[in-house]
Amino acid sequence: MGDSVGDLVAEAVRVVRASGLPHRTDAMFTTVEGEWDEVMAVVKAAVDAVAAKAPRVSVSIKADVRPGVTGALTAKVEHIERVLRE
Repeated sequence: MGDSVGDLVAEAVRVVRASGLPHRTDAMFTTVEGEWDEVMAVVKAAVDAVAAKAPRVSVSIKADVRPGVTGALTAKVEHIERVLRE
């Protein structure tokens, strides 16, 4: 197996968790919910944390910009779970 980046990913996730923003980490992605500027600040801090220990950082960002919407991180999953129980 090649070099693991798990330790570096953990550094980025540590930054996200310390931000206090709603978030979820799974096997492939970390999702963060909040206002644009605060989320982008967390992304920058996470990248900086990894860059301090690695020669290169790869970042993929997907944004769902919905002004005034909060709680979507959990609401979407709760809706799917409700439908699956029916």
